[in-house]
Amino acid sequence: MEISGKTAIVTGAASGIGLGIATALAEAGANVAMADIQKDAVEQAAHRLSGTNKQVLPVRIDVTQEQSVIDALAEAERRFGKLHIACNNAGVPMHGTRLVDVSLADWAFVMGVNVWGVIHGIRHFVPAILKHGEAGHIVNTASVAATQNRRGTNQGPYSMSKYAVLSLSEALEHELEGTNVGVTVLCPGPIATNIARGASNRPDHLGGPQVRPTDEAVLAERLARTGIDPKLVGERVVDAIRNKTFYAFVSAVPVDTIKARHRRLEAALETSWTTSY
Repeated sequence: MEISGKTAIVTGAASGIGLGIATALAEAGANVAMADIQKDAVEQAAHRLSGTNKQVLPVRIDVTQEQSVIDALAEAERRFGKLHIACNNAGVPMHGTRLVDVSLADWAFVMGVNVWGVIHGIRHFVPAILKHGEAGHIVNTASVAATQNRRGTNQGPYSMSKYAVLSLSEALEHELEGTNVGVTVLCPGPIATNIARGASNRPDHLGGPQVRPTDEAVLAERLARTGIDPKLVGERVVDAIRNKTFYAFVSAVPVDTIKARHRRLEAALETSWTTSY
């Protein structure tokens, strides 16, 4: 689809992948509502972009709260008109803790942002795009962690949440068949972002800001060492929207591990206990 002149909303847009996506969309000519829970940070990011003659609007959003998503959408539509592109990108990490040791509060946080944030986006952004009948696109940010669990990192809660995003995206693609609205599930590998400090922005209703110095340091070091520039992720998203690409991988991908997982699944189907339908 043509991006120039269209309106997009990007969650988690104050920094990292979200800022990379917002920048790439704005450079492609879109009007962009930059939504983030960090009000000051997203205003500063939008100010920098607007200084390059881009049409952007900073909006505060808490994707774990349905009304906040509704309000952000309304603000974007008031400013720019019809919504065409929605990037459900906001996400938080949950690495370094064994499943049996993850607290209920941590489960609620990772599920609230990574899963419910996408659910709220689907429930409200998708109908807003469909109602005007013009071409549109949904981008849900998952991860290479949506396709396999990385051994030795104790990132089960994070991977589980991203598996959910992948499944939601596949279901959404099926449901939107026959429309002119495309779907992309973005699966980045290591990206140089500050996601390791995601818990510092935990909303009060999910326990408030937290610091996990050891786990944050390990993840931050790995991303800094191996991560690519988030701007490249934004360019990948623009390409996926233009070409209606569903699975959009970018950066280093554990190809052999993913293929091995699928071979294991296929082998498990070769049994007298199953029949095909």
